Amino acid sequence: MSGKEFSGIVSSNKMQKTLVVVVGRRYKERRTGKIVSARKKYKVHCEESGLNIGDTVLFTESRPFSKDKKFRFLKVLKKTELALETAAE
Repeated sequence: MSGKEFSGIVSSNKMQKTLVVVVGRRYKERRTGKIVSARKKYKVHCEESGLNIGDTVLFTESRPFSKDKKFRFLKVLKKTELALETAAE
């Protein structure tokens, strides 16, 4: 079976077949009780090339593709409006 699934926003698509995706989460700190926002960047293997910065994507854990790349792209959840405008032209 596949591993955990994550959703996040594409922050970089400059590498070949690799996306950098930022996943944000909020949690309550145990000691002070404050709500804290945290972000983590993941390198995701993606054969598609039509993804732009700002797109929301779904990805999952996978076998290691390289030293840092251990996640695989599944599907696009939401395209950015900029990407939709350029596709229409």
